[in-house]
Amino acid sequence: MSDFLLELRSEEIPARMQAGARDELANLFWRFLGDNNLQNDVSVTVWSTPRRLALIARELPEATEAVSEEAKGPPEGAPDQAVEGFCRKNGVTRDQLEVRDVKGRATYFAVKDIPGRATAELLAEAIPAIVRDFAWPKSMRWGAASLSSESLRWVRPLSGIVALLGDEVVECEVHGVTSGAVTLGHRFHHSGDITIGNADDYAVKLRAAHVIVDHDERQDLIRAGAAKVAREAGLTLVEDEGLVVENAGLTEWPVPLLGRFDEAYLDVPPEVIQLTARVNQKYFVCEDAHGKLANAFVCTANIEAEDGGERIVDGNRKVLAARLADARFFWEVDRKTSLAQQARKLARITFHERLGTLDDKVDRVAKLADWLVFDAKAPNGDHKLARQAAELCKADLVTEMVGEFPELQGLMGGYYASAEGLPDEVADAIRDHYRPVGANDVVPTAPTTVAVSLADKLDNLLSFFKIDILPTGSKDPFALRRAALGYLRLVQANDLKLDLGEVVHAWHSQRNPALTEKLAMFLLDRLAVQLRDEGVRPDFIQASREWSGKVDTRVDRVEARARALAEFLAGEDGANLLAGYKRAANILKKEDWQGEADLEPHTGEEDPLALVDDPDLRAVVDAQLHEPKKKTLSYTPEPAEKALIDALDVAEPKASAAVGAEDFGAAMAALASLRGPIDAFFEEVTVNDEDQVKRTARLDLLARFRDAVHRVADFGRIEG
Repeated sequence: MSDFLLELRSEEIPARMQAGARDELANLFWRFLGDNNLQNDVSVTVWSTPRRLALIARELPEATEAVSEEAKGPPEGAPDQAVEGFCRKNGVTRDQLEVRDVKGRATYFAVKDIPGRATAELLAEAIPAIVRDFAWPKSMRWGAASLSSESLRWVRPLSGIVALLGDEVVECEVHGVTSGAVTLGHRFHHSGDITIGNADDYAVKLRAAHVIVDHDERQDLIRAGAAKVAREAGLTLVEDEGLVVENAGLTEWPVPLLGRFDEAYLDVPPEVIQLTARVNQKYFVCEDAHGKLANAFVCTANIEAEDGGERIVDGNRKVLAARLADARFFWEVDRKTSLAQQARKLARITFHERLGTLDDKVDRVAKLADWLVFDAKAPNGDHKLARQAAELCKADLVTEMVGEFPELQGLMGGYYASAEGLPDEVADAIRDHYRPVGANDVVPTAPTTVAVSLADKLDNLLSFFKIDILPTGSKDPFALRRAALGYLRLVQANDLKLDLGEVVHAWHSQRNPALTEKLAMFLLDRLAVQLRDEGVRPDFIQASREWSGKVDTRVDRVEARARALAEFLAGEDGANLLAGYKRAANILKKEDWQGEADLEPHTGEEDPLALVDDPDLRAVVDAQLHEPKKKTLSYTPEPAEKALIDALDVAEPKASAAVGAEDFGAAMAALASLRGPIDAFFEEVTVNDEDQVKRTARLDLLARFRDAVHRVADFGRIEG
C-alpha cells in the first residue's frame, strides 16, 4: 500500500471557486478509483490555497487485480456482419469467441482476461484526464496553444504538477506541464524550489515555506486572530463566517491586522459601513462596549510584515477611506430628495412587461395594504400609515446608495424615511417590508410592517399567477416560493385568519375563484414543505385542505387541522381509529356503497352552497344539508352494532360543532370515542349478512362512520 499526493499549481484561484474545486477534484478522483476497483479502504483528503489544489489518497494498492470479463453475443449461425460487429465491440477476434449452450441454442461469448495493472501506470493516465475533465464556473486558455479552441481550459494558467505515489514520481504531462516532486512556497516569504519526498511531508515542508495548505486551519487562524486583535483594542469583532472563508481563500499565510478609520464616517448608517468594508475590501468590522459600530476594521494580510503590519494597515485604511467617502456622498445626496419625489421615478422602471411599471406595482401594494388593515383587520392597525408606507416602500430603489449596494434596499428606505421625519411606523415598515427573506429571518409583528409585507408578497404571487408564470422544477426566477414562505410565516407569527378569496377580491376588484384556488394550492404545497420538518407529514396537509367541499382558502385553518391530526394520529386512539376507518372505507369501496340511505337527500337543482359566499356560513349550511337522518331499524341490532350507532349519535354532533368552531383538537377527541365501538363492531358483527336488510343497514352504518370521520379530516388521504 502507498499514499498518493497530487498538487495542481496555478495562478490565483478565486476564493469563491475553491470549495467547488475541492469537491470537483475529490469527485473526479473517486470516479477514477471506482472505474479501476481501487476504492476499498482508501481515504481521500483535498486542500486548497489561492495557488494550488492538493489531494492526498491514503492506502492505495500497488496494482489492480486481474479480472475476467465476458459478453454474450449473437447465436451461432448469425450473419457474419453481426458476429464481426460483436467482435469489434468487445476487442476480440472471431477465433477467440467461445460457444456455449443458452436454452438449447449455441451462442457466441467474448471472454477477455484483463491482467492487473500497476497503480502508478493508471494514475499517469488519470491525472491528465482529471485536469481536462475539470469543471470550473469560469475558465481560460493561455499561451500560443490558446489559439485553438481545443486547447486546455483551466481557471488560471496551470504552472506545476506534483504527483507522487509513495516516494516515486508518477510521470505524466498536461498542456506542456510535466509532473515532478518540486513545488513552490509563499510568494514573498520563500524563494526557490521545494522538493517533496512523499505525501507525509507535503504539508510540513510547505508550512516551513509559509504556506498553510489546509483551508480549514487557515479559517481557524483568521477567526481566532481577528477576534484577538479586536479584543486587544477593547472591541468586539462582528462575526462573519462568509468573510472568514473568503479571506482563507485569499491567503496562504493569514495575518489579521486591526486598523482605524475616521470617526466622522460613523454618521453613515452602520450597515453601509459594514457592507462597504465587507464587499469592497473583505474587511471585518468591530463594535464598541455598547454594541455600536466602532471606527475600526480588521484586514487579513498574506504576509508577516517586519513593521508589524503598520504600512499594510495604513494602505488599507486609505483604500477604505475612499470607499467610505463615496458612501457618505451617496448618503448626503440621497437625503436631498424626499422619498415621495424618488417614488415618482418608479414610473420609468418596468416591473414586468406584462405587469406594468414599478409604480403600477406600488399602487397595487398600497391598495391591498390599506384593505388588509381597514377592512380585513389583518393586522389591526392604522390603514393610513399602511398606505403611506406602501406608497414609499420601493422609493429607495432609485437612490444612489441602493444603486451601489442593492443589498440595502428597504433598509436605506427606512433610514431616509426617518431622516425625513416620517412616522416611525412608516420608516420601520419601509425598512422591513421584504422580511422575512428566508426561513431563519426575523418575522415582522408591527401592524403597519405586517400589512405592507403581506401586500408586497401577495401582489408578487397574484400578479405572476394571473399571467400563468409559476415556478417550475428548480426554476423560480421571480422568487415566488420565497414569497409564499414569507406569507406563511407572517400569517403564523401574527395569528392571522386571512381568507384568500377575500384577498383576491380586494386585489382584483372582483371574485376570481380560479385564481384563488391556484394561489391556495400553491401556498398549501409550501405549507406542507414547511411543516414537514416539524413532524407534520404532507399527507396530513392533504387530509386537511378542504373546507365545505372546496379547497380551504385559509391556510391558518388548514395548518391548525393538520397539526391536530398529527397529534391525534401519534396516539393509540388515532392510530387504531385510522385502521378502522381504512377497513370501513375498503369494504364500502369494494361494495361501491355511497351511503345515500343515511343522508338527507337534496332535491333542488341549484346547489345551495353556491349561493353562500361566507366560508364559515358555508360550513354550517353544508353540515345541515348532510346531517344524518335518524332511522328506526326493522330488526334488533347486535350489541356491538347498537354501541356504534349510539357512539355516532354522540360523536357526530360534537365533532361537527367543534369543526364549525375550528377547534380541531376537540373534533379529534370526539372521533376518539369511536375507536372502541368500531373495533368491537368489526370483531362481533357480520357486515355482509345473508339478510339483505341487515346488510344494507350495516353498510349504511359504515358509510355514516366514514362520513363522520370525513367531517373532521379526509382520512382517505392519509398514508399507511
